[in-house]
Amino acid sequence: MDIGLNEEQELLKNSAREFLAKECPEQHVREMEADEKGYSPKLWRKIAELGWHGLMIPADFGGSGLSFYDLCIVVEEAGRSLLPGPFVPNQIAVGLLLEAGSEAQHKKYLPPIANGSQIHTYAFTEDAGRWGAGDIALKAQRTREGVGLSGSKLFVPDGQVADVIWVVARGDNGFVVGAVPRAAKGVRIVPLNTMTGEKLAEVIFHSVGVARDDVLEIAGLDGFSNRATILECAYQVGLIQRDFEITIEYAKTRAAFGRPIGAFQAIQHKAADMVTDVDGMRFVTYRAAAAITDGDPSANLKVAMAKAWCSEASRRVVAHGQQIHGAIGFTKEYTIQLYFRRQKHGELFWGDADFHRERIAQMLSI
Repeated sequence: MDIGLNEEQELLKNSAREFLAKECPEQHVREMEADEKGYSPKLWRKIAELGWHGLMIPADFGGSGLSFYDLCIVVEEAGRSLLPGPFVPNQIAVGLLLEAGSEAQHKKYLPPIANGSQIHTYAFTEDAGRWGAGDIALKAQRTREGVGLSGSKLFVPDGQVADVIWVVARGDNGFVVGAVPRAAKGVRIVPLNTMTGEKLAEVIFHSVGVARDDVLEIAGLDGFSNRATILECAYQVGLIQRDFEITIEYAKTRAAFGRPIGAFQAIQHKAADMVTDVDGMRFVTYRAAAAITDGDPSANLKVAMAKAWCSEASRRVVAHGQQIHGAIGFTKEYTIQLYFRRQKHGELFWGDADFHRERIAQMLSI
């Protein structure tokens, strides 16, 4: 298939790259890594002014009404700049609302997301640390007013700053997803220490009530999981593309034995392997994004194939990058370690290669 961009998409991509190069330089990434919030409210407002928070939100609710495919283009550029903060989790919540939300829920939640006045995230993973629908154990207890939640969720992205957390739980017939305000009674946020720089949290719920009007009923989680997984892949594509470029720039300037190390065949072979992996990641990611956008019945398979490939290919690329840089690549002062550490987050989040190969085998009835 052709994954080339049309004129409008090229403009979107170029404008996103220019904006992030100016507003999200390496220094900003480092500052947010040390910041408890993990994001800049000032930059968040600027992103809102560009309309990115509402890319997929219909115009009637303050958005641009663009497609999931278009969103992936912006998320790739976010990965290239290592944009910190809750931009991607926010978009995952948008996709969930568009898929399963009522008109009243759209009116309540989509406008404040679009204008940047609210931050949303999701709570999916539990003690098993896996990403399948079958791994959801938290049970939503029916109450007179709606549902009650008691339990915990792990690895909640940006849970410490989100205004609303969409909590995935098992219902009587399928799944329910409840909108829980971070400040709700019975909610406790425990920040988790990570090596990647990402801000993750454990969220503990003690008899937390969710009103009926704030509950989504979903028969299955394929749509939700597919969108979240491919947004992770798109972020990784941008991250790995930039890791590759930094490495090539270094190989052209670092001299050994009287010439640039890029002149040595061993380095050239690694560079060839890197660019092959990068382009492969981009192809499988956008093929899956197109399947999601078009409602293709093969979307589940294409998403699993994309994440299996991206998880392993991204690890190979950053490993080559570190080897070409040598010891300097592991120093905190040097740029490439930022990409090396964040790759590990993307490799594991929403399932590693083994997890998705198992899914592929099941879909092929092997």
